Amino acid sequence: MDDSQFKNLAEQAPFELSPVMPTLLPGDKVIQFRCHKDVGCWNACCSNIDITLTPYDILRLKNHLQLSSGEFLQQYTVPYEMDQDGTPGVKLRPVEGGTACRFMRPEGCAVYENRPTACRYYPVALLSMRNQDEYTDRTSYALVQEPHCLGHKEPRSLTIDAYREEQGVDVYDDKGRGWRQLVLKKKSAGPAIGKPPAVSNQLFFMVSYDIDRFRAFVSSESFNRTYDVPLEVMATLLADDEALMGFGYNFLKHALFGERFLQEREGAYDERMARLKAKAEKLREEFLSNRERLEDEKYSDEPRAGDCGCGDKQG
Repeated sequence: MDDSQFKNLAEQAPFELSPVMPTLLPGDKVIQFRCHKDVGCWNACCSNIDITLTPYDILRLKNHLQLSSGEFLQQYTVPYEMDQDGTPGVKLRPVEGGTACRFMRPEGCAVYENRPTACRYYPVALLSMRNQDEYTDRTSYALVQEPHCLGHKEPRSLTIDAYREEQGVDVYDDKGRGWRQLVLKKKSAGPAIGKPPAVSNQLFFMVSYDIDRFRAFVSSESFNRTYDVPLEVMATLLADDEALMGFGYNFLKHALFGERFLQEREGAYDERMARLKAKAEKLREEFLSNRERLEDEKYSDEPRAGDCGCGDKQG
């Protein structure tokens, strides 16, 4: 693959690629690497983090910390925009006033069993890409070789696939595949006139990252008045985070790209339009009422005819 082909593929990747070694590698590529407590650079990579979190990362971490998704997002993440259309992403928040991971300890990671995808992959980078004429994403890898990392000098060789299995990324990739495809779909949707409506990015954020708020949304009266979800399916969604996450990916395809997933109840569209019309009329009436009140206040403050402001004083 030449440089121009890589550049074309790299522009479609859902995350920024490392400029260290932008070479696409297959899963059977043999690498030399090992990280352990006695390596000279222990914890160095955790001292200066830039970690993008996937929905499954957030699910695992918030459950590990026994927090709601909203609490986790507020306490442990910072938002950012993944592209020029403002697609929302979240990154792990470092320590206050510094760059180190808040889960870093002298002995290693405090959330090791539930560490994010990016941490599991290091020093391998996952590149998930798709051309506009393709329906499935293609997976390749890149090797990140930073000067401070001494793990590359350790006398151990294994394939990227073997390293992935050792680090337990298979389940993370499986749970994150639907979300990566959504991000790629947004990137490859082609040029649009202006940015997407703010509400679409807000919906993307809620469904992707704030799963407990999404659960409340799915169980709401308005959602169930609009969509026909079988009771047994709804019961599973309300009880199972992972099932709800997968449902959310399909719901975003339905809501953002018109890929029919949910059956709307008969008359739901007309009812929704009537509610929106009533809401718009209420806002219009409030606007007119406020304008009329402001005009009355304006004229009530003006001097009345014959009022010279001199009171009853006589010359």
